[in-house]
Amino acid sequence: MEPQAQRHTLAQVAAQVGGQAVNDPDKEVVRPVPAGMDDPDGLTFAADDKHLAKALASGVGAVIARQDADLQGRPGILVAEPRRAFGVYLAMSARPLSAKLGVHPTAVVDPEAAVAGSASVGAHVVVEPGAVVEDGAVLMPFAYVGPGCRVGAKTVVMPHAVLVQDVRLGQRCIVHPGAVLGADGFGFVWDGTKQQKVPQVGGVIVGDDVEIGANTCVDRATCGDTSIGDGSKFDDLVMVGHNVSIGRHSVVAALAGIAGSSTVGDRVSIGGQAAISDHVSIGDDIVLAGRTGVMSDMNTPGVYLGTPALPIKTTMRQMALVGKLQEFAQRLKELEAEVKRLSE
Repeated sequence: MEPQAQRHTLAQVAAQVGGQAVNDPDKEVVRPVPAGMDDPDGLTFAADDKHLAKALASGVGAVIARQDADLQGRPGILVAEPRRAFGVYLAMSARPLSAKLGVHPTAVVDPEAAVAGSASVGAHVVVEPGAVVEDGAVLMPFAYVGPGCRVGAKTVVMPHAVLVQDVRLGQRCIVHPGAVLGADGFGFVWDGTKQQKVPQVGGVIVGDDVEIGANTCVDRATCGDTSIGDGSKFDDLVMVGHNVSIGRHSVVAALAGIAGSSTVGDRVSIGGQAAISDHVSIGDDIVLAGRTGVMSDMNTPGVYLGTPALPIKTTMRQMALVGKLQEFAQRLKELEAEVKRLSE
């Protein structure tokens, strides 16, 4: 079945985003679309001249643009911050996932678990002994909530997400499909003949308003807790090792890995495929570009790139020099030949 269209006039959208509808305030838009898409019912945004030109060259229905933008008579909304305004429109267009109040007949909820009456427990969900599911929480079909886990109020655990053991989720979190929280940390020791497993008996603590991407893994601590602060966001396929501590409002992009016992501060941005070594401390307000490798402590706010991580301008200069190595080698060869000639 096709999703029901959510129609809004430009004037209605403008009222929500704090902008001004122009050139046809009564025009209806149905869906958000990328810049350049030929959709007469779509609404896109243009944060700069390049994307504005792309939008105006397309058959899109309307454009959210800067207050000083020339829409050339096309319907649109003028705002101070088009990207943020488009985010508001995305929220207006979101379709909530279906979740019915109560416990589905096929769910398995242990008698020693506590599930709030206002929670939603979907088909084939398993809730183990000692688990707590708070008011308004949603466990979607096939989710698993293991022993000693807590799902905070209004938190959503999506299909096939797993809370293995002793995972405590705060309020209003989202755990996307396939994520695994609370699996054993990667702890082994060589006993002379084989790798001996180190028991992992700790837990995972996740603050409020945290989002965990699909197939992301957050390991339980060896002892104590792996912890994630309020408001932090994780992309898909992120690895967070045992006993890691991540602060508030940090973001981690796909395929990044944070090794055990590392500490990441508040408002840190970690790019895709970045890697952080074990027992490393990263301070507040640091940005790690994609594929950056961190091998030692970092405390100075700024943007870093490369392996080992260096200030981005330093790494960019080094990369530029690497591109000239062949030229330098040729010049060195010529100089050596000239020195040899002069010395003869």
